[in-house]
Amino acid sequence: MDINTLRGLSTILVMIVFIGICLWAYSGSKRKDFEDAANLPFEDEDIEARTLGETEREKND
Repeated sequence: MDINTLRGLSTILVMIVFIGICLWAYSGSKRKDFEDAANLPFEDEDIEARTLGETEREKND
């Protein structure tokens, strides 16, 4: 087995892994998990309170 055969096999292996990850990421069963993860920054209830507090402190300075 020469180096070119090894390179070809590794390319095919990486391509199969890539396709597998794409199928996993776009599968319907993971959609809810990914949507929940995408909305995590917006679920922080303290952000609004901190933002209002900083605005009031800036007005008082």
